[in-house]
Parts: sequence; structure tokens; C-alpha cells
Amino acid sequence: METQPGLNVYLMTIAGAVCWGLIGLFISPLYARGFTAWDVVAIRGIFSFIFLLVIMLIFYRDQLRTRLKDHFLFASAGIFSLALFNYFYFEVFSQSSLSLAVTLLYTGPLFVTVLSRLFFKEPLTMRKGWALAFAITGCAFVVGLLPLGSESIPGKTLLMGILSGFCYALYSIFTKPVTKRYSALTITTYTFLYTSIFMLLTSNIVTKAEKFQHADVWIASLLLALVSTVAAYVLYTSGLKYLEAGKASILATIEPIVAVVMGVLFLGDHLRGWQVLGIAFVLYSAILVAGRRYRKGNKDI
Repeated sequence: METQPGLNVYLMTIAGAVCWGLIGLFISPLYARGFTAWDVVAIRGIFSFIFLLVIMLIFYRDQLRTRLKDHFLFASAGIFSLALFNYFYFEVFSQSSLSLAVTLLYTGPLFVTVLSRLFFKEPLTMRKGWALAFAITGCAFVVGLLPLGSESIPGKTLLMGILSGFCYALYSIFTKPVTKRYSALTITTYTFLYTSIFMLLTSNIVTKAEKFQHADVWIASLLLALVSTVAAYVLYTSGLKYLEAGKASILATIEPIVAVVMGVLFLGDHLRGWQVLGIAFVLYSAILVAGRRYRKGNKDI
């Protein structure tokens, strides 16, 4: 008989999502010190890779062995997904609010659905169609296109928010082919390796080293990497080891809720009633997609 996961498993998974949702609290101080969104991506990538590499060297050294040809996928995920999705996400946050940024980011599961159809021939269903409709409607409420038809969010900001969701979705496309060969920790470590290299080459973070003389910069950078990246990943994947992927995905929808609450409580975000409704629609669309995958997984058992 299959053992049912205990309460601690669900709590670990939720805790991981909560850690992701706290990210706005850690990047806001970096903006205040004059770092750009691209700089913050570099900080997150470099610090996170260092922590992940230390963990791998101490506890999972044997998992660092990989095939050379798979590094094309690691690099693609690190550059076209992690680096770019973080940039667009942080840029939307810097130009508008954390609530808008995280809501648009959560269009990612819908892009995964469409891209999976194109690349992996996964079927498009009525359920996925409804999820897409809820996501589009929800985003329209959040950015002000509905219900009054007033466009309060600049088109450039809206486009970057949608691109954050698209680039976020690319991670699943690039890493899916190697998931059977490597652990999630191995894949994440190597993708952050290439994110770090790319950001060192393209950002001005090295020329801004003097800003690290401020204690709050170090604190924010370390917490960004430790809490909202490494701890979030370790906690979430620890729960994922014992939970179906669909269930874990549904539990992870607490992330944008936490982010929105943090934005309202600590970062001065203001939400109207229809924006709350829009956020709920986007969350429900993610649950629809995850729920469909969960049931599909059960049929395959």
C-alpha cells in the first residue's frame, strides 16, 4: 500500500513557495542602493550559484558529473530562462508593483502548456482552454483593462511582464530532456552556473563593487540567494520528492499570494477590488493546469 505523505511534507512544499514569495522584500533594498534590474539578476545568479556549488561539493559531489553535450541545454536554461525571466520580472517590479509583476509571471504555466504542445506534442484540452481564458481575463483585471477599459499600465511594462512568464516557461522546455539523467539539484546548479557567467559578461556588477561596502546590500543579496532561491528550491523539491507534481504545483500557487501580501504590507502596493479578482483568476488558471496534470499522473499509475 502506498504511504500517504505526512503533514511535514506539505508544510515543506508550502514553505518553499513562501520563500519565493518573499523575493520583493530582498530586491527592494538593492534598488534603493542604485542597482538596476540587470544588476539584481547578476547578484541573484552569482550568489545562488556559489551557495549551490558549496552544497553540491559537500553533500552531492558525485552528482556534479554530467555529459558535455547536455551543457547546451543547461546554458540555454540559464541564459534564456533564468537570466531573462528574472530581468523582466525585476524590471516590472521596479516600474510598477510587486503585485503586478508576480501576477504576470504566473502566466508561465499557460506558456508551458502551449510550448509543450509544440515541442512535446502534449494534447490541448478544454480544461487548458479555460485556464488560458481565466489567465487572460485575470491579467486584464490586474492591469486595468477591465472592468473600466482604462489602461493604467504602460504597454512596455505589460509586455515585459508577459515576457517574464514566457521565459519562466522556457525552463521546463530546456530542462525536461535531461530530467531523467540528473537530479533537480544538479540541473539547477549548472543552469545557475551559466546564468552567472552570462551575467558577469553582460552586467556592470563588477564596476559597482563599492556598493557592497554597505551592510544592507550584503544582507539583501545573501537573503535573496539563501531564502528566495536556495532555501526555496531545497524546501520545495524536498516536498516534491514525496508529492505528485500536480499537488506540489497547486501548493506552489501560494507564492503569488504571499508576494502580493508582502507588496501591500511592506512595499506600498495598493490593490482595488477587481485587481484582487484578477489575481484570483490567474491563480485559478494555474490550478486548472496543475490539476489536469495531477489527474493524468494518477491514470498512469
